[in-house]
Amino acid sequence: MRLDGRTALVTGASRGIGRAVALALAAAGADLVLNYASNTTAAEQVAAEAERSGSRVLLFRADISRPLEAAELIQAGLNGLGGLDILVNNAGITRDNLLLRMTDQDWEEVLNVNLKGAFNTTRAALRPMIKARRGRIINISSVIGLRGNAGQANYAAAKAGLIGFTKSVAREVGSRHITVNAVAPGFIQTDMTQGLSPAVRERLVSEIPLGRLGTPEDVAALVVFLAGDAAGYITGQVIAVDGGLAL
Repeated sequence: MRLDGRTALVTGASRGIGRAVALALAAAGADLVLNYASNTTAAEQVAAEAERSGSRVLLFRADISRPLEAAELIQAGLNGLGGLDILVNNAGITRDNLLLRMTDQDWEEVLNVNLKGAFNTTRAALRPMIKARRGRIINISSVIGLRGNAGQANYAAAKAGLIGFTKSVAREVGSRHITVNAVAPGFIQTDMTQGLSPAVRERLVSEIPLGRLGTPEDVAALVVFLAGDAAGYITGQVIAVDGGLAL
């Protein structure tokens, strides 16, 4: 599962799952393009830690919901590190509310970042990958996209859309030796779950067959596998990392 000599781009890499994925890819030998939206200090800390693994690292701030910025991000990776072998579409936000109270802005912001952002970066990345006749695209969806969740209609729609997007793109580019897969994390210990009350956390854990929340590293381990040669015959799949929650 070594990735020496390969370049990976991770969106939303400054914290949570994105941070863990970036560091795991670096530990496996990949060079990194780290995208972040606003937290420069956190992104620089991830970059410094990745560099200690021996990776070359390029930081690039971009709002991937904007097509031009997403294209500039991909081009920066090509120019700065000489190629792009792995794209991890991880960037995501939440704007939770019951549907009757959800604003147009709540809906649009989540769809724009979580779904349109992946479209923008994937479209820009495909040209160099097709030219190289190889590539790995890994989309971070969610168990919420598989089962839905009250108060998260926008998030569930975006993550479910990402699953359909994954399967469609996998069909389009499989003949060019590019695999496209989705990872569907369950309830993971990140900033998004940090604010849960003890009662809510206990209820969530009671629904998980393995009896615990996941860690970002649980997700990162699967991403590294899907990025490597051992996963070369896997494409168009949605793999849950959820402790059995979606059963």
